[in-house]
Amino acid sequence: MPSPIEIREGKLADAPALARLLAQLGYPRTQPYLERRIVQQLSHPDALLLVAVAAGDVAGFISIHIIPQLALAGDFCRVSYLCVAENMRGHGVGAMLEQCAELQARELGCDRIELHSNAQRLDAHRFYASIGYEDSPKYLIKRLASPPN
Repeated sequence: MPSPIEIREGKLADAPALARLLAQLGYPRTQPYLERRIVQQLSHPDALLLVAVAAGDVAGFISIHIIPQLALAGDFCRVSYLCVAENMRGHGVGAMLEQCAELQARELGCDRIELHSNAQRLDAHRFYASIGYEDSPKYLIKRLASPPN
């Protein structure tokens, strides 16, 4: 059984650990700009970065954004990233992070949480279904020119 899990707000010092987790998720080259992105996330009034820590090591993280809606009474919470260390998967870390994000979303007036998960991430889809997420209509994307690092 792994060590007890502590959930806390992310901080800039977490950058190396988040880079390792993002590499496990399939994003291996985030280090050059990750610190800048963390600063942006931490200073954004409608964003939150939560980190799970076990035995002093970052075991996972979730990044969320609150998005106001014009046509609906409640806002929605967008999960931009949820990542759990490969060696900690199956130990409840992802569920704990999602529950903390859900609590924050409710407190901020959201009536739903949305996320995108690539079609190839079948294990992630099973996890999301197990904690109450439903399949939603099509997700569309338009790629723009790459921003400078």
